[in-house]
Amino acid sequence: MIVNAGPETCHWGYFDAKLDPVATVPSGAEVTINTVSGGPEVLPGAGFHVPPELLEMHKAGVPTVPGHLLTGPVCVEGAEPGDVLQVDILDVKLRQDWGYTFVRPLAGTLPLDFTERHDMTIALDEPSGTATLPWGLKLPLAPFFGVMAVAPPPGWGRISTIEPRAHGGNLDNKELVAGTTLYLPVFNEGALFSCGDGHGAQGDGEVCVTAIETALQGRFRLTVRKDLALTYPEAETPTHLLTMGMNADLDTCVDIALRRMISLVSERAGISRAEAYMLCSLAGDLRITQTVNREKGVHMMMAKSLL
Repeated sequence: MIVNAGPETCHWGYFDAKLDPVATVPSGAEVTINTVSGGPEVLPGAGFHVPPELLEMHKAGVPTVPGHLLTGPVCVEGAEPGDVLQVDILDVKLRQDWGYTFVRPLAGTLPLDFTERHDMTIALDEPSGTATLPWGLKLPLAPFFGVMAVAPPPGWGRISTIEPRAHGGNLDNKELVAGTTLYLPVFNEGALFSCGDGHGAQGDGEVCVTAIETALQGRFRLTVRKDLALTYPEAETPTHLLTMGMNADLDTCVDIALRRMISLVSERAGISRAEAYMLCSLAGDLRITQTVNREKGVHMMMAKSLL
């Protein structure tokens, strides 16, 4: 199944458990989701391909508050509150030949250091896997979705897409490329999966508040897991387990990600929590995911070969 972006299939700037699904798939099905990104102010000059559905979204109306342009939600049959949605990221492709990055006042990791907005358009070349910055520097592409989420708990009402939370959302985790798996706790019937905020490349931290923002196509396998009991997002790369912590305070993010990794390592390796804590100190890696989404992020990685 393919879910295209457009005014009928996108929600811009918010999550809400009351959103009607734009498609329904059985558990274990593959679904391809097309996304777009950005308001009129980031459109490139002549010579670049702009997906026509992005212009349709602009014509339909741009939100007055910041937020992400997401495609979905997709209902997964059989998903119930308390389950886990396993999101296998099978493939991620560019949908346009440009991306954008900007700095704006009162945002980012250094909100007071830049008093004027600065924008740049970045040429993207999928065949060579490179992004060319305006001064000629080439960066390798590593596309991923900054936002992948299920619908939040109904009691939260309508919330912004900016802060990452227990339902996933604006994780901005550059490890979540094709070949990885994301696990999200389910809070509503059908899980209601959405994605967007396509990134061509990003550093840990995403310090200026933007990565190489672009339109992406993702191919996912969405599977309901009734044998897992998660209350918080976790992930798995081909080589590593990954736990996350999200909070306005970076130290608290560390505590959350570390405690979750201690529990995961203890369970997987059959060792005590104290032994798992020591292994985390010897072989685990704590990394800053992002410092710009009001709720900051830290993730911890542990090689599966050690367990």
